[in-house]
Amino acid sequence: MRDLNNNLKKSIINYNKLSNFGFSEEKGVYLYKELILEGEFEVQIFIENDKKYSKVIDIESNEEYALVDIEDAVGEFIGTVRYEYDKVINRFIEECTKKEIFKAKQSKELIKYIKEKYGDELEFLWEKFDDNGIWRCKKNNKWYATLFTVSGDKLGINSSKIIEVSNVMYEKDKVQEIIDNKTIFPAYHMNKRSWITIKLDDEINMETVYELIDNSYEICNNKH
Repeated sequence: MRDLNNNLKKSIINYNKLSNFGFSEEKGVYLYKELILEGEFEVQIFIENDKKYSKVIDIESNEEYALVDIEDAVGEFIGTVRYEYDKVINRFIEECTKKEIFKAKQSKELIKYIKEKYGDELEFLWEKFDDNGIWRCKKNNKWYATLFTVSGDKLGINSSKIIEVSNVMYEKDKVQEIIDNKTIFPAYHMNKRSWITIKLDDEINMETVYELIDNSYEICNNKH
């Protein structure tokens, strides 16, 4: 049996897509079955609340083919079964889930706010940095905010805990006035003269975050 929680740790399941993929549901348990290798084996995927796992069944014996999930098990045949098994799992993840990089309450509220007010979705531009997203103005294609994770000590906080933050534009002549090094910091990896970093861990009022986003959007829209 394979625990799929690790595969899904940065994803959230879109339950509306499960039936189209081929899942059946009974008493809150979702089950998908697919034959592989000309019907010799069957891949089964189970989704039940926090439990998400899969296994391969040998059709002839009607028993689990456990070798496929043992890393030390090698051999051409095992490798072939494992390859086909992985293809099914990867297709399920691609078609039935979406990324959930950001888990902080304020990050989720910010994503929702920007989507509802400006119609903008987070864009992930760097394959190797899938915890770095940006929003950009439709008018000029320029960024007005970012959302990413960073170690607290990178902001000057006495902690190596990974936190979620947002960079926004701010008036150049007022940047120093708003920085308190508690909730708002000098911009991380951006121009510190015109950007600031907001720490999204409930220490700052969400209405203030929205105001900073709106202000950044207006500044961005006025750029040519």
